[in-house]
Amino acid sequence: MAKCETCGNDYDKAFLVTVNGKAHTFDSFECAINSLAPKCKHCRSRIIGHGIEASGTMYCSAHCAHAEGVQQAVDRI
Repeated sequence: MAKCETCGNDYDKAFLVTVNGKAHTFDSFECAINSLAPKCKHCRSRIIGHGIEASGTMYCSAHCAHAEGVQQAVDRI
């Protein structure tokens, strides 16, 4: 069994996620998201989808990007 690096659960169905060459062990997608998903600069929500990146900063939506002054951001056209 492998131990989840987020919650510490020792689980027989744990899985590995490799990011930038570093392997991470999790027992659920919930723990993987909590550990690895970026946070929106404006509302601090975890970004699970594509999100919006502007000048190296991540936002969950155009709304949050606009609130931080990124006016060219759009969710869809």
